[in-house]
Amino acid sequence: MNKIDRAVKVAFEQCLAVKKSETVLVVTDDASLEVGQVFYRAARTLCRDAVLMLMSERENNGQEPPTELAAAMLKSEAVFLVTTKSLSHTQARKKASQAGARIASMPGITLDMMARTIDVDYTKMKQIGKRLCGILKNASEVLIKTELGTNLAFSIKGRRAEPDTGIIPNLGGFTNLPAGEVYLAPMEGTAQGRLVVDGSIGDTGILKKPIEIAISHGFAVGMKGGREARNLWEMLSKHGKDAFNVAEFGIGINPKATITGNILEDEKALTTIHIAFGDNSGFGGRVSVASHQDGIVRNPSVWVDGKLLMEKGKLKV
Repeated sequence: MNKIDRAVKVAFEQCLAVKKSETVLVVTDDASLEVGQVFYRAARTLCRDAVLMLMSERENNGQEPPTELAAAMLKSEAVFLVTTKSLSHTQARKKASQAGARIASMPGITLDMMARTIDVDYTKMKQIGKRLCGILKNASEVLIKTELGTNLAFSIKGRRAEPDTGIIPNLGGFTNLPAGEVYLAPMEGTAQGRLVVDGSIGDTGILKKPIEIAISHGFAVGMKGGREARNLWEMLSKHGKDAFNVAEFGIGINPKATITGNILEDEKALTTIHIAFGDNSGFGGRVSVASHQDGIVRNPSVWVDGKLLMEKGKLKV
């Protein structure tokens, strides 16, 4: 069995626990069709029936799919979202999860990424995720610093950390593939300071120059970093003020993930954290907007209620 076939088998049998009696829906678009067809062909042999739905590529992460596709997701038992832009934070995905569908979202996944990052030790990732969630559960404040100048603090009081460790056998389960992060929504209006994104961000890919982001009262209020910073500002501006909301704090825990310029993998990489801007309504926040852009920070030091959680990218748990 080659690495691609092995990865798909792991995704079906370990991650989503697809039964032979079930029907699987594979959602894809023109740019991701090659990978979508890999999952569709696997579904034809590993379950009772398979459905492949092809849509036009979305303009940005978080944009809703066609209504016909959303309706099909509502009626599905297991769904693989093999798309170019992320459907993770759409109402269509959230409603399908509420209806009981088990969903794996894989925006921008490539065959190379599949071969490298899906066949991992999920038991170990689950253990790390559980420990991190336990630390964050009753915490109040997070402080992030880096040698490049990040100095950002925010409240997480009352917010629940979620582990994305790839195993979702139960009704309504949702994960990214590749998996491997712990994330939460900071309290709106509390983030203050400076964030230097030096890995990758959103649809931009690996940054040629770090982007320095000034943050005040929970919103990005200024950016420096040349053309890439200007492009990010313009992209967020299309969606209004809420797109600048500090939406997510995440910690990567997948040992096989690296920074490649593809945010799906980058945000899972060990030694990184990510801060996202925009929508957080799907994981405990109060902001709903058709945009969600993650920024990857390399080798950060992180304190939770004054206790060191990560030192220059190395977890202390």
